[in-house]
Amino acid sequence: MSEAPTMITLESVSVRYRVPSEAIATFKEFAIRRLKGQLHTREFLALKDVTLEVRRGEAFGIVGRNGAGKSTLLKVVSRVLPPSSGRVVVHGHVAPLLELGAGFHPELTGRENVFLNGTLLGRSGREVGERFDEIAAFADIGDFIEAPMRTYSTGMIARLGFAVATAWTPEILILDEVLSVGDEAFQHKCLERMRSFRQQGTTVVMVSHSASVVNEMCSRAAWLEHGELRALGVVAEVTAAYHKFTHVDTA
Repeated sequence: MSEAPTMITLESVSVRYRVPSEAIATFKEFAIRRLKGQLHTREFLALKDVTLEVRRGEAFGIVGRNGAGKSTLLKVVSRVLPPSSGRVVVHGHVAPLLELGAGFHPELTGRENVFLNGTLLGRSGREVGERFDEIAAFADIGDFIEAPMRTYSTGMIARLGFAVATAWTPEILILDEVLSVGDEAFQHKCLERMRSFRQQGTTVVMVSHSASVVNEMCSRAAWLEHGELRALGVVAEVTAAYHKFTHVDTA
């Protein structure tokens, strides 16, 4: 049996940022220093020569501590952020859930935001209308669907954001810690929808601080440490190596 086709390929990918060498309190001060040539910066490597690939239908997890480069890697795959060097090849439509509810407007109602967010995701008003009842039912926020978004809790925003973003089966689904928001029942619904997507051939790339979620959902994983790929392979082996490292490092 032949291997599934490769959907995502990263070849020697690095991402470099230039950050001020000293604290700058305001944007005005930043602009003045830059105009006067008094802005001193240092280079920060968020990703360092990362090479990996993800195949069709695979659930791939990324683990690592805060600042390890996990979210940067997802942004590179989602084409939100171009790499400073290296090559990124992605085959298929990407549905990035990098921040649930990022496209919502606080003064619009939940209903209005569903149509707005659906449009931002490339769907027509007719397509959103056809899926609206399903989206509202999955989000399960009751009459708040007609209330302004500013009255929502963080969990309600997360539920509606996930419901809109996953109302259509994507070819590639990118998840950045979205399952850490919301109650246990909502997280279970999210996991079940992700399993359904995988059965339909969706490729899933996810970041989670929960090793149990990564172990449950993923078949392979990568461990990033200070932007470097420290381990890549079977999920249980990668998460075990990461856990051992963090346990020793913080002991």
